[in-house]
Amino acid sequence: MNIRPLGVRVLVKQEEAIKKTQSGIYLPDSAKEKPTTGEVVAIGTSDEIEVAVGDKVMYQKYGGTKLEFDGQDYLLLEQTDILAII
Repeated sequence: MNIRPLGVRVLVKQEEAIKKTQSGIYLPDSAKEKPTTGEVVAIGTSDEIEVAVGDKVMYQKYGGTKLEFDGQDYLLLEQTDILAII
């Protein structure tokens, strides 16, 4: 990973949005809910960070900064945007 967060920031790989309902109906992009969970792939340089690489976390729906790197969606979050470790 070439992206290295600074301070108390965390880089999270977003989970895929649900593309199909349980009954088999495909959802258009406009109807999909924004994912609120993901996997931590990099952590910042601060000693105050409470998550580790590989942790699955739940974060605020509209928090962070979206990034696309090598075809994958990531979120750069402040640690305070993370709600829980799952």
